[in-house]
Amino acid sequence: QVQLVETGGGLVQAGGSLRLSCAASRTIFDFNVMGWYRQAPGKQRELVAVYTSGIRVNYADSVKGRFTISRDNAKNTVSLQMNSLKPEDTAVYYCYAVATPDAYWGQGTQVTVSS
Repeated sequence: QVQLVETGGGLVQAGGSLRLSCAASRTIFDFNVMGWYRQAPGKQRELVAVYTSGIRVNYADSVKGRFTISRDNAKNTVSLQMNSLKPEDTAVYYCYAVATPDAYWGQGTQVTVSS
């Protein structure tokens, strides 16, 4: 069983920055998809940024230019640097990974952006 553990959420003012990290319990080379989703209250879970096929990155239009996903293969972690945060970025952020045919989710970390 794979475990994904997120850290780094919190409360920040609009315009501020946060960095989220996701540590996997096994080598991230095993995952063909890995990255971040988020879910705001009353809304569906949505893609934020993910690696696909190991190296290709997909970002949600709403975060392009503000968020950057990165990976540390030696530490089996994927991180999300979030800059210029907006109140609409407030959500629970989930780490997500796929090692076909299995998909895994972290427990989520709350990000709250105050105006």
